[in-house]
Amino acid sequence: MQLTILGCYAATPRTITNPTAQLLEINNRMFLIDCGEGTQVQLRKNKIKFSKINQVFISHLHGDHFFGLIGLISTFSLLGRTTDLHVYGPKGIKEIILLQLKLSNSWTNYGLFFHELDSEESVTIFEDEKVLVTTIPLQHRVYTNGFLFQEKAGTRKLNMDAVLNYEIESCYYQKIKNGKDITLEDGRIIPNSELTFDPIPPKSYAFCSDTVYHEPVIPIIENVDVLYHESTFLESEESLAQKTLHSTAKEAARIALKANVKQLILGHYSTRYESITLFKEEAETIFPEVLLAEDGISFEF
Repeated sequence: MQLTILGCYAATPRTITNPTAQLLEINNRMFLIDCGEGTQVQLRKNKIKFSKINQVFISHLHGDHFFGLIGLISTFSLLGRTTDLHVYGPKGIKEIILLQLKLSNSWTNYGLFFHELDSEESVTIFEDEKVLVTTIPLQHRVYTNGFLFQEKAGTRKLNMDAVLNYEIESCYYQKIKNGKDITLEDGRIIPNSELTFDPIPPKSYAFCSDTVYHEPVIPIIENVDVLYHESTFLESEESLAQKTLHSTAKEAARIALKANVKQLILGHYSTRYESITLFKEEAETIFPEVLLAEDGISFEF
């Protein structure tokens, strides 16, 4: 599982920082999460192939999380894209994008599908044979969701030494990988545990964008491998966090601790602070495993 931070600052873009956008690669699937202004430039800087992005997840309709989407959609057309693109986001995202395409007479030459969200409960919004994506309802000034990405458990791995020792024919290999025991010709039953190794544990990633401290997310993200949680402010501006429905670094750490996550990544920093290391120092007083998002950095898990 690899996470590339394309932008991780709040509000307006600057020459040295970019608003929210992330590229998650999990089980050979590539998902774009939020699409702030300048996202396609950041994709180019990080040498990410546009053609590999088939799903875009938009957390909410504040500009620093989706103003780059119309530009990316238009660029896909200019590059001759033919593969369908699916956009998952709050109700209204379809109207906003289609109005711009209509008035500029810039209809796409590929299938553009919108999956609008309005549920206040956690729901499944994408699923294939390898990955499951569900929403994480958040509390912000407008309707907002985070997203939980979960790998599905893979098949078991053959213990070839054991398989060959019992002279099991190859036509039974898939059955063994699916967890089945094997009955030999002499009637002996060989338990699957003797013939296979456990599969690689599936990875999970939770993205919690703009939100006030919101404990209802805890049962949804419990035990995830990696949690990205916004930390717009430090504790000294807690009152401002409450007023604007954002979180502090300490509050993000409390969520991570209570949800028993393995790793916390902080981001969505207010640009009022001179150093983002202050966020890490503050969060680590509550939760030890803290990483800092920075524009252009990639994490591998």
